[in-house]
Amino acid sequence: MGVTVKAYAKLNFTLDITGASDGFHMLDSLVCTVDLYDTVKVKKRRDKLVNIVMHGCGTETLPYEHNNAAKAAESFINAFGTCGADITIYKNIPVGGGLGGSSADVAGVLNAMSRLYGVGSERQIKELADELGSDTGYLLSGGWARLTGRGERVQSLDIKTKLYILLLLPQSGVSTAECYRVCDGLQGSLPRTADALSALLKEDLTAFGGSLGNALYPAATQLNPDVEKAFSELEDFAPLGVNMTGSGSGVFAIFPTRELRDWAKSRYGGKFRQIELKTQIF
Repeated sequence: MGVTVKAYAKLNFTLDITGASDGFHMLDSLVCTVDLYDTVKVKKRRDKLVNIVMHGCGTETLPYEHNNAAKAAESFINAFGTCGADITIYKNIPVGGGLGGSSADVAGVLNAMSRLYGVGSERQIKELADELGSDTGYLLSGGWARLTGRGERVQSLDIKTKLYILLLLPQSGVSTAECYRVCDGLQGSLPRTADALSALLKEDLTAFGGSLGNALYPAATQLNPDVEKAFSELEDFAPLGVNMTGSGSGVFAIFPTRELRDWAKSRYGGKFRQIELKTQIF
């Protein structure tokens, strides 16, 4: 007997850097999960050990000590005094694309183990998640949200707007640490989150598309020129808006209908991998 959960990817529709505190960058970001997910399967063990097996996206050889999902299981066991777990993760979320795949797996393991052992309130699991990653607490539930602080402050949003998305993934990623380091040496960008959220709440998709932005984008293009190329290629389809998610290297365009998104996909002739997505409405 075990528990299986879906661990969803996210997109940053805006990402503002508002300052720094205790060595962390402070953010203001409008995010939503999308219909791309890893599958996390968890079974009880009789001892306190964690065994984890990864499938897909080149994660099969990921060392145990570098696996954040394994760290999440260990933290859960220590926090609640449960037995261990056999964990299998089937990855569909590309690694290094700014889609939150690692954080999603951590959230998936915490959710699965809480159900498996029947322990842990929402508050307790959120506190544990926040210790393991800045946006992990948000990915416990997903949906539309505004993230502030390090990303651990989550304002869930009751938004029913469905967007159709074409994501382009350059072959090489962008180091998050390096991206923030380079960004610190560049001129700051104008904040976008408040305007984007206001437009979205009014269901003004034209204004919303024009409000997308990511403060890390200039730094990411310095580290990986393919980010700028993907951005330019998507702009050619005249979507509602284009943005980079996270620290890259994934870049996406939003469309109001599936037909327009699929039209763009059918006419794309570039070299980057394409993924069709839509925002998750819970």
